[in-house]
Amino acid sequence: MSDESRTHIGTPTPEELRELVERSRDELGQTVEALAGKVDIRAQAKEKAAAVREQAAEKTALVAGRIRGKTRHAAQLVKDTTPEPVLDKAGQVARAARAHRKPLLVAGVALAVFLLVRRSRGCR
Repeated sequence: MSDESRTHIGTPTPEELRELVERSRDELGQTVEALAGKVDIRAQAKEKAAAVREQAAEKTALVAGRIRGKTRHAAQLVKDTTPEPVLDKAGQVARAARAHRKPLLVAGVALAVFLLVRRSRGCR
């Protein structure tokens, strides 16, 4: 407020009062929003949970990458140290298992049923 825009007795003009009221309303609105943000525990909890989820996802990706690398290394080490005839025989067994899946599945289910029945009779 400048001295020139005041009336002759030193009181603010109506326009100056309107500007002052508008500024006060804006400041009050900003203050209320800031206080509401501090009081809104649910929103703070959601923000914290999102941050924790993001951090967990990053750590999970990091650990998964390390595990994949170590698994590849271990697989290569086994392959390098296993004799060739054993690798050939394992490949033949794997091909035979893929060719005869149904009989292997039936045998596996039968074995599981047998073990469950044996276990239940052993508990009595």
